[in-house]
Amino acid sequence: MIITSFTIVLIFALYVNIFAQITAPEVPHLKLPIREQIGQDHYRLGENWLKKNNHGIWEMYISGTPYERGLAYGVLSKELCQQQEEIFVAQINNFVPHPIAQKFIRLLIGFFNRHIPEHIPLEFKQEIYGVSRSFSDHYDYIAPKYMRILNYHAAHDIGHALNDYSVVGCTSFAVKGSKSASTELLIGRNFDFYVGDEFAEEKVLLFVEPDSGIAFSSYSWAGFMGVVSGLNAEGLSVTINASKSDIPTSAKMPISLLAREILQYSTTIEQAIAIARKREVFVSEIIMVSSKKDNTVVLIEKSPNNFGVFTMDGQQITCANHYQSDSFKNDPINKDNITNSDSKYRFDRVNELLNETINLDKEEVATILRDQKGPKGIDLGMGNPRAINQLIAHHSVIIAPDSLAFYISTKDFQLNKYLGYKLDYIFTGLSQSYSDSINEDPFLYSKAYEDFSEFKNYRTQLQAYLLFGQALELSSKQIEEFIASNKESYLTYDLLANYSIQKGQNTLALKYVNLALSKVVASVHEKNRLIELKYKLKTEN
Repeated sequence: MIITSFTIVLIFALYVNIFAQITAPEVPHLKLPIREQIGQDHYRLGENWLKKNNHGIWEMYISGTPYERGLAYGVLSKELCQQQEEIFVAQINNFVPHPIAQKFIRLLIGFFNRHIPEHIPLEFKQEIYGVSRSFSDHYDYIAPKYMRILNYHAAHDIGHALNDYSVVGCTSFAVKGSKSASTELLIGRNFDFYVGDEFAEEKVLLFVEPDSGIAFSSYSWAGFMGVVSGLNAEGLSVTINASKSDIPTSAKMPISLLAREILQYSTTIEQAIAIARKREVFVSEIIMVSSKKDNTVVLIEKSPNNFGVFTMDGQQITCANHYQSDSFKNDPINKDNITNSDSKYRFDRVNELLNETINLDKEEVATILRDQKGPKGIDLGMGNPRAINQLIAHHSVIIAPDSLAFYISTKDFQLNKYLGYKLDYIFTGLSQSYSDSINEDPFLYSKAYEDFSEFKNYRTQLQAYLLFGQALELSSKQIEEFIASNKESYLTYDLLANYSIQKGQNTLALKYVNLALSKVVASVHEKNRLIELKYKLKTEN
């Protein structure tokens, strides 16, 4: 019997639709509440509220039982949630434009994620279900709302695994003692998760006062109940950095929900480690946890098959995208990651800057997070993945756990102002907004930043042409403008080489590859890719 590809897809579709559907959790029977509009971009629902501040950041407070919190979140931010899903789906459709391929991807993800609910606490499922009730009907053809939003919480993990972290390069560090101006813990982190400018446009700073556990704040995007950067009211902070992983075979607990559980239910390092140890995850991740009570920081290093803890030794600790604990010392994937990725370069640059400075205050932490140079200040060009600041950050945060201060970046990556919120003020009702700030990076007003904006514009056009086949014909003048906008970056010439190949201009492509190789390339892996391309072009010529 011949089994066609169509038959396989049909059988697979029937399996997913019949056996792999995710059912909603049991919740109280509550009607969808109605919010009250207080003013422009300002809404209230009982004690819960949502408002946009004068820097364009949405601030939200929710409280109550899990389902009540979820309902309030969804109703207050209905338009934001729907807009974020629209952007997210559009990005997927860009990468997978064919309807049949889209259907297959949806079925594949549905099959892959079918056991996710088994690894998520009921509380979080009820909360997420509450949020999902305000999602759009427009995308019900993909999956029911609850199933969609649950899968979106795993998209972060799947993206890490399948894209080999091409969309992430997070960097974080912490200091205390003589390294800190106040001698207290001070944490800085860049969340370099990039899925397009539109996705990062509307950011949400969330304050949660749950009916169980600890009140906390987190910073991310609309409809996302996990945590990637957060601080709780007891002075424990959590940030996550991806590490290198095998391609997963089944979905378990999304790492952002594990980080959320740690943040909501831990006051000490010991408690955080215990929570992390008991949960199963399906990608490799580093969870940086700081604790006011313990006056220290640890890196909880977790993979699908291993677990390690690396503790601050002395007065500083640095985290990029590779493991440091003894548990992963001989792990071949981790060793390869250290040798061949850009992680170690960012790690070394942070340590270099930390070793040059004592008594860091929040402004100096911001300066490190904004650094675009290589070791000893070498020019990497703009947007190089070797840089601490790759100019792609969804957000950046600075945390002072002892004073319960949470500083968040605003727009233009981490270049504009950071806004400082005091969690004790927020959760006691003394304040509903920021009470401090960190000034902008002067780079934001420089000719170099204007050049980078032009570079991004050309880069977007080139990527659309190379990835999605959108029409593009660059004139000689435009190519000169593109080069001038970021002439020290290997990325400029790498893009032009691939553009030239598509235009059948292999001799010109070889020239651009050589120019790319003459610059500081992000990693050994990237350099080897360019060398292979050079060899191929020379052979074909």
